[in-house]
Amino acid sequence: VQLQAFGGGLVQPGGSLRLSCAGTGPRFSIMAWYRQAPGKQRELVADVTWNGVTNYADSVKGRFTISRDNTKNTVYLQMNSLKPDDTAVYYCNGRVLGVNAWGQGTLVTVSS
Repeated sequence: VQLQAFGGGLVQPGGSLRLSCAGTGPRFSIMAWYRQAPGKQRELVADVTWNGVTNYADSVKGRFTISRDNTKNTVYLQMNSLKPDDTAVYYCNGRVLGVNAWGQGTLVTVSS
């Protein structure tokens, strides 16, 4: 089981980025994005069930959108109106039965 994330980079405040994460192996029941800022604990950003039910951290509601393509075992995170506080390494996560898989992380830097 493997997850690989793409799409991080440097963006100005107010800008947008789209992260994607493709998984191999079983179809995940839940796919999620977490992030970890320097000196802080890893936190849940958003997750989505296999049938499209979503959940967001309060800090990103209305700005970020999580979605998934079950045919490709891929999860996306569209991030709009980015703020410097969104700067972090973003990790994708997939869970099914006894499997809890993590991607390698992709750095998002929001700075002018």
